Amino acid sequence: MNTSHSGTPSFLSRIPHAITMLFGIIVLVSILTYILPAGTYERILVDGSSTVVPDSYRTIESTPVGLLDMFKAIPLGFKAAVEIIFIVLAGGIMFGFMEKSKAVENAVGTLVNRLGLKKKNLIIIIMTFIYGILGVAVGYENNIAMVPIAAVLSLALGGDLILAAGISVGAMTIGFGLSPINPYTVGTGHKIAELPMFSGALLRSVLCFSALSLMAYYNIRYFKKISLDPSRSLGQGLDVSELALSKPVNEYSLNRKNWMVISIFVLGLIAILYGVFNLHWYINELSAVFLMIALLSGLVSKMSATEMSETVLKAVGVAAPGAFMVGFATSIKVLMEMGNIGDTISYQLSVLLEDLPLYASAICMSISQTTINFFIPSGSGQALATLPVMLPLGESLGLTRQITILAFQIGDGLSNLVNPTLGGLIAMLSMCRVPIDRWIRFIFPVLIILLCIAFLALIVAVATNYS
Repeated sequence: MNTSHSGTPSFLSRIPHAITMLFGIIVLVSILTYILPAGTYERILVDGSSTVVPDSYRTIESTPVGLLDMFKAIPLGFKAAVEIIFIVLAGGIMFGFMEKSKAVENAVGTLVNRLGLKKKNLIIIIMTFIYGILGVAVGYENNIAMVPIAAVLSLALGGDLILAAGISVGAMTIGFGLSPINPYTVGTGHKIAELPMFSGALLRSVLCFSALSLMAYYNIRYFKKISLDPSRSLGQGLDVSELALSKPVNEYSLNRKNWMVISIFVLGLIAILYGVFNLHWYINELSAVFLMIALLSGLVSKMSATEMSETVLKAVGVAAPGAFMVGFATSIKVLMEMGNIGDTISYQLSVLLEDLPLYASAICMSISQTTINFFIPSGSGQALATLPVMLPLGESLGLTRQITILAFQIGDGLSNLVNPTLGGLIAMLSMCRVPIDRWIRFIFPVLIILLCIAFLALIVAVATNYS
């Protein structure tokens, strides 16, 4: 447990269990529907997407959420999140087959054996940047299948599952959130602002690289800490069954079946990348590919029908808690829609920015986007809901459109590190068996430092009239 110097429990150690935390937010949002006025912006379709009309906010008749509706929102949340819920299960099934074939364990064991245990820190740094690049270039949920590999690798190096999440989930979230070519936030924002697509990439690239460097340093620092004193590990008690290496590193090698399974996995990833960038594939197509990889892995490993069936059910059992958390978190979004307070929160936050000094307005605009992100966790959805309001407001305050979009990207992207309502974050944490309450205890110090770096970048942007 983290404690202060006085011996009393620290703030981070008091973070409640993920279920408790999310239910508390559900109750809070339900109460807010009685306190905040219901309101809405007018919306129009632009290229098939619903976009807010600036200066069109109006209050409407209140629709407070009663006790029955509050609990009804939970199954409705599962219904709304069914695609993400299933990709968690499909990813779990795929990894279950790959684990059963010993392909992942043998591959990681062989890799560590070849590179040498003396280069542990270098391996952690390289893998952090590899996962970060995946976030920058490939996307977020698209990388869910890569997370369990980090879990096996971390344990092989002598780390824990929290370190695995730092290497994979932390790096991918930062890479995706601050990516200079993020199509959901930067791309949508530039389209709304009528700016050249992915313009202003230099400052964003420097910010993204700096953030990933900090994540790599923090991972190394945490690894050294738990190596010296295992009792300081935040991963104590987490289930590492079938993730840890089962024999000494120097005994590992890859056989023909392992190579076939790995080849199937790599070909599946290539198919996913091609489909995402050329055929507009999304979550359902990815789930289908994961299931195909699982089936082919079972066949080339010569599993019997009974073994394959048992592997499916066992993998679903491991992935089920994470899948449940995704649906449970999505209930919050459903409640916001039932109470019609999402637009009200966006409007009130924009009003608060109107009389602030120039530099403070840029930073507070980013903070307001952070607040909104907990209620509208979709990057493109948040852009379409808030940027039509924030862009004219920013110009009236003296901020360029590029600065407003950067403030939005920072507020949305960095808060995703601790956003319990973001289905993708919950899904990927579940793939390395890390509860979000422990994750927040690990990543919160990083988030604070990253926000300071990002706000410094905003100050530079304002000082240079970034456009």
